[in-house]
Amino acid sequence: MWTKGIEMERHNPIVRSAGSNTNVDLAHVATAETTAHRKTELDGTWIAQDATVAGVRAPQIIGQHLTFDGDRFRITLDGKLRYGGQFSLNPDAAPRTIDFNQSETDILAGIWQGIYECMGDKLTICDNAPDMTKPRPAGFDQASAEGYVRVNFTRRR
Repeated sequence: MWTKGIEMERHNPIVRSAGSNTNVDLAHVATAETTAHRKTELDGTWIAQDATVAGVRAPQIIGQHLTFDGDRFRITLDGKLRYGGQFSLNPDAAPRTIDFNQSETDILAGIWQGIYECMGDKLTICDNAPDMTKPRPAGFDQASAEGYVRVNFTRRR
């Protein structure tokens, strides 16, 4: 195992610069690569196809565009900014978690705690944006409870 570490150190500039503490640094690198992959997976613009608030269909959300760019997000409707700010992911959680720090408008300003599932060109997000005093949803079935929104998106091509 030690030789494998030296071999990895020789061929990986991140590990090579880490010095003798490669075991800890390798774990950090793997987590950082996973997080970067998930952000890349979400990068781009998604269009809301279906939405519910507290289990009731929410046509006012359909057609909104959610754009991820690096660690930033923006939600627009008809080209007008509705929400925006930073977001963070935990792709290792089950279910995967996403937090939106909505700071670009006064509407629903604050931290929305949510969960997400991304499969190819389909993205589902359930969060507590309607009532930020609620805890993060434990599963997508919680979307029918008061204080939660669930939105199904497709990637814009």
